[in-house]
Amino acid sequence: MRSPRRNRLATLNPARPNMVRARLCVAVALTGFFVAAHAAPRAEVQVALCEPLDDLSRKLRLTPREAPYETWHFDDARLVLLGRSVRIRLRDRPHGAELTVKAATQDCATASIQKRHGKCEYDVYGGKTQGAVSLSRKLDARQSRSLVAATQPLAALLSTAQAQYLRDVVGLWPLPGDLRPLGPIANAVYADGRGYDIDVNTLPDGTRYIEIGIKVALPDAASAQRDLDAYLASAGVTVCADQRGQAADKLRRLAAP
Repeated sequence: MRSPRRNRLATLNPARPNMVRARLCVAVALTGFFVAAHAAPRAEVQVALCEPLDDLSRKLRLTPREAPYETWHFDDARLVLLGRSVRIRLRDRPHGAELTVKAATQDCATASIQKRHGKCEYDVYGGKTQGAVSLSRKLDARQSRSLVAATQPLAALLSTAQAQYLRDVVGLWPLPGDLRPLGPIANAVYADGRGYDIDVNTLPDGTRYIEIGIKVALPDAASAQRDLDAYLASAGVTVCADQRGQAADKLRRLAAP
């Protein structure tokens, strides 16, 4: 004969197991949210290289990481966006195009960016760390072509999140009316088998820029910088004397008459 206690348990509200499961699901979801919200910010440690590509490929045993693609930047003749530490770029890959607004000198500790719209990460050049917000949206082939051909205003193709950030945080709205596409930059990305990415950018005039980098948690950036410097030195790779980042120089060359 079953005990009276077990019979009483059997007659409890049959919906209770569902309620327990629902509470557990909520707890798990909240746990995931707080873990994501408090995860250590990311940093990209980058070093500009002044080494011929053929020599670099041999020294680091480079292999292509993805198919080559083109990048276009947008600014006016005075480079007003660059002067405000803002870059707007179109990356046109074989599988689709992506339009990104990147604002440098941002405080990732206070930036409120929804993951579906973008991210705030730290760029590390020459041991100097700087926060940067990146907001991206996908474009179809027609939209991409219209930007490159300058047949549609750039502002019309920005996402709501991109436009709001430029207006409310950067204070750069409306955009200059004479923005123009600058490019194309031919991009090739390589891997070295040790976790580093090597980005090779070639401008229309043949000028080439090469960077090697790795993404790590922000607290690990200093040690990652030391490891990368030691790796390059042991491989005999020539690093550039100027480690302030190459983006500004590229834009100035592209905008030159």
